[in-house]
Amino acid sequence: MTVTSGVSIDLLREAPLFSGLADDELADVAAVATVSRFEGEQIVFREGESSTSCYVIRSGHACALREHVDGRVITLARFGPGDIFGELAMLDNERRSASVKALDELEAIAIPGPEMRRLLAEHPEMALKLIVALGRKLRETNERLAGLSFQSVQSRVAKVLSQLVWAARSEGAPAEDVLITSTQAELARLAGSSRESASRFLAGLERAGIITQRRGRLIVHDPAALERYVY
Repeated sequence: MTVTSGVSIDLLREAPLFSGLADDELADVAAVATVSRFEGEQIVFREGESSTSCYVIRSGHACALREHVDGRVITLARFGPGDIFGELAMLDNERRSASVKALDELEAIAIPGPEMRRLLAEHPEMALKLIVALGRKLRETNERLAGLSFQSVQSRVAKVLSQLVWAARSEGAPAEDVLITSTQAELARLAGSSRESASRFLAGLERAGIITQRRGRLIVHDPAALERYVY
C-alpha cells in the first residue's frame, strides 16, 4: 500500500459523498484525508481489525469478503469509483465486520473515523448522503438474501452479471460487448453459489453466444439476453 497526503479539493469533489460541499467545507475534509493506493489482490483491511478509517474509491475496484472457519469465502459486495466502504468506522469503534480486497489497481481517499464523525456533525448534508449510501447497501443486502432463498443458481449468476454490466456502463463501457473483469470464482461468490455450478451456467451462456469467457474476465455480448434468466 502507498499512502500520500495532500488531497486536493478537486479530487474530493469527484466523489458523490462530497460533491455538494462548498470549497471551504471540502478544504476541511482535505485537511484530514489521505490517498491510499493498493495493487490488485492486495488486502485493504481484514475482518476483525480495528476500524480506523473509511474509504471513498477514486479509481479501481474492490470487494468485501467474509471467510468461514472451514475456509469457505463469500463475497458480500463489490465496489467501484465513487463507492464508500469501511463506513462503519464513522459510526462506532467496533472491529471490521468483513475484509476488503482490491480487485485491480485501487486508489481511494482515506479519512480517519473520528475526523469523519466530526465532519458529519458539522455538515448535515454529508450525513444525509451517507444515510442514502447506507440505505442502498441495506436494500442490496436484502435483495441478496432474498435471492439466496428463492432464486436458482442460474438466476443469481445472471443477476450478478447484469449488475456488473450496469456498473461497467456507468464507468463508460459500451452498450454491448461489455468487458467484465471477474473470475468464475468471484462471480460464484457474488452469486452465493459453488464455482462448479456457476461455471456450468456460464458455459451455457457462452454456447448461446451471450458471453465469451477469457482468463480472469469475460465479455457480455448481449446484456439484454441475461434478463431472460433472472426470475
